Amino acid sequence: MKRRGDAVVKRAGSKKERLLPGRLARSNPLSELPPWDASSGNLHVVVDTPKGSAIKFKFELEKGCYTIAHILPPGAVFPFDFGSIPSTAAADGDPLDVLILMEEPSFAGCLVPVRLIGVLEAKQTQEGKTNRNDRLIGVAAESRAYRDLLAIQDVPKHLLEEIEHFFVSYNKERGRAFKILGRSGPTRAARLVRAAERQFQKKNKS
Repeated sequence: MKRRGDAVVKRAGSKKERLLPGRLARSNPLSELPPWDASSGNLHVVVDTPKGSAIKFKFELEKGCYTIAHILPPGAVFPFDFGSIPSTAAADGDPLDVLILMEEPSFAGCLVPVRLIGVLEAKQTQEGKTNRNDRLIGVAAESRAYRDLLAIQDVPKHLLEEIEHFFVSYNKERGRAFKILGRSGPTRAARLVRAAERQFQKKNKS
């Protein structure tokens, strides 16, 4: 270690200063955000895959960067921005996912304040194992086109059916059976987020 004026310069390659993947992930401010914005009550949602993308992106917590998770078949794209809620853990250990109703796409890594309007409760079967795989639905706080939607029941029927069809066909193409169990409003959806927040806290205490 050498000093230049008042600054401390650490020698590159030092074992003590070499960042491990886990430390890099924890230093990322997105991994330290709370799920809810205290002033507005909106959700913090970090976009993984933008609307119109045929590539499914995923943020790798251990590596601290985005990677390509899957490429959709020709003609298939994500109908809306698809993101995750920081500081939550679903049953599979990953952050909870949210489909964001917004008229234009944003970009991977964009933080979008989202008003939660409901959830598509679902189960997913893969290789003989069945798990819950609920899909939260929210409206971007700045959206003009969808600002009047307060609950999932307010979403036009044809649009909701298109969203459900996307999740079913997307999973089928990946060898998974995805079955919608029901549609629930914002109260039920908020309970799922809080449960995932507690699971995240429990996981990080151990």
